[in-house]
Amino acid sequence: MGIAVSNIVGVVEGNYTTPKMAGPSLGDAMAFIRRKGNAFYLVHNVRRGGKVRQLHLARLGDRARITDKVVREVSKKHPFVELNWKALREQLNGQINLADANAPAVQKLTSNLRALNIDLADLFPPILQVSESPAVARELLVQMRLLQSTIQVKLNQFSRARRFGDAASLRQGR
Repeated sequence: MGIAVSNIVGVVEGNYTTPKMAGPSLGDAMAFIRRKGNAFYLVHNVRRGGKVRQLHLARLGDRARITDKVVREVSKKHPFVELNWKALREQLNGQINLADANAPAVQKLTSNLRALNIDLADLFPPILQVSESPAVARELLVQMRLLQSTIQVKLNQFSRARRFGDAASLRQGR
């Protein structure tokens, strides 16, 4: 078929695998990230009636992220599938190459950061006080504080990576 199966990393733990059949096969059962259109999906290969079919475990959105919510939902919806979440997350972390300024993911991230910066610059405290709902004002402040702490953590990670000249840790967000 011409599909490079060797590039797909198996991330299903050994206690749930499809039986190996004689002849050519895709190997052990595995879960992986697949892009379809503008969205990413977590899929898992299963063998039914001698054919390999893909079981869509979760829609990950336009930027592939495996959050704790995704882990809970997949574990609840598909309790028979035991995934190696650490390996899946590592597979995703290696996909964004910050060194390539022309990469679509880098351009989208930069664009989103610029838009957020402009939106925040246009937000003035009197607007929050005029808000008809104190809950809305509180939620905005909570989210801005969360954003501030996230930005500080990321700036420290980038600073550490540059200080040690470690381009690999910069790419992996360590």
